[in-house]
Amino acid sequence: MTESEEFGLIAPDEADTPGDEWESIDVSDTEADRIARKRDRKFDQFRTRLKDADQFKVEQSVFDDATFAAIYKLVQDGHIDAFGGPISTGKEANVYEALGPDDTDVAVKIYRINASNFRHMRDYLEGDPRFEGLGNDKKRVVLAWTQKEFANLERARRAGVRVPEPIAVERNVLVMELVGLVEDRARRLAEVNVENPETAYQVAREYMRRLYSAGLVHGDLSEYNMIIHDGELVVIDLGQAVTVHHPNADEFLRRDCHNVAKFFSRQGTDTSADELYEFVTEAEADPTGDPDVHGREAGGDT
Repeated sequence: MTESEEFGLIAPDEADTPGDEWESIDVSDTEADRIARKRDRKFDQFRTRLKDADQFKVEQSVFDDATFAAIYKLVQDGHIDAFGGPISTGKEANVYEALGPDDTDVAVKIYRINASNFRHMRDYLEGDPRFEGLGNDKKRVVLAWTQKEFANLERARRAGVRVPEPIAVERNVLVMELVGLVEDRARRLAEVNVENPETAYQVAREYMRRLYSAGLVHGDLSEYNMIIHDGELVVIDLGQAVTVHHPNADEFLRRDCHNVAKFFSRQGTDTSADELYEFVTEAEADPTGDPDVHGREAGGDT
């Protein structure tokens, strides 16, 4: 099926001035930990009901009581009304479709405390000024990673980058906008034939520059972490994004530029990793965006 997609840039939040200032992030015990320790009757009933649900039965060995308590707290706070099935299962986290308030569809990302890629997480956290002094405590690292993804999504949206909207975070559980329903999911760039790659590339490189101007480097950007939905290019998976002060930030940015330029070069766009790097790191992007990328058509065969 061929569909037409218009890759228009979204406008940054004019109330925010991108920069390198960062809020402190607390990785001490959360309300979920306190609920898990208290183990009152209502929580025990909720925990039993959730553990008996088909979509969670296979996870009983990896979801501890405090994870169930985190979900319980998010339900109590009105961020989750009902769970659907799993969207994806990864080494570090599972993502589930869920129903939010007012019948909105949301995604619930649950990080495992005993993540198999613990060392991979530390490579991105160490040197990030928001996460100093974590030590070797797995729980603290995973909690920091979850809050890091939430903070990165908020920062990216304020900078005018189209990413899933972050909604709430509790311990190792992140609730965010579900971009595309499971049965009609958004497609990764790697899965489509881009009809107008030049337009898509201009939007992608502008979003990379806006992230950089906001003090962030994605760190794992490629055709597998950009998706098409409702005529928009959406950047996903910002859990590993680092600040520009991270000791490996430049290395990560150059790798992002290599991956993105390589993909769009294969699509026929005249670009290179060096050219993209220079564009991303030059003066702060025009907050109104490049007018030449608006109103032009691009699309893909799925």
